[in-house]
This record gives sequence, structure tokens and C-alpha cells, in this order.
Amino acid sequence: MSTVKEPETWQQLIADCADIPRTLNPHPAVILPRAAPQWEVDEKCEAQVADLDEYV
Repeated sequence: MSTVKEPETWQQLIADCADIPRTLNPHPAVILPRAAPQWEVDEKCEAQVADLDEYV
């Protein structure tokens, strides 16, 4: 039987994570933002809303 209690609140979870020694992860991953891919409306997408004015 485990004696480890699960955190019951977000604050407890964050506190538990803050207690993790840096030696376990000396080089944390750095996530660089990426540019969103270019998006264009094609004919198929435009056809889906072609008659939208009739419903509004």
C-alpha cells in the first residue's frame, strides 16, 4: 500500500512540482514559438458558407 497522497488542489500540485530537484532535469526543454502556417480560403471552404446570408 502506498503512503503517497495525491494532490487535491492545483496549488498542492504546483507546490509538489516546485519541489522537484533541478538535478533531475538540468536542461529543461526550450519551446520556441513557430509561425502559423499560411491559411487561405479555397473554393470548398467558401462553398460551405455561400448561402449563409439566407440563414442569418
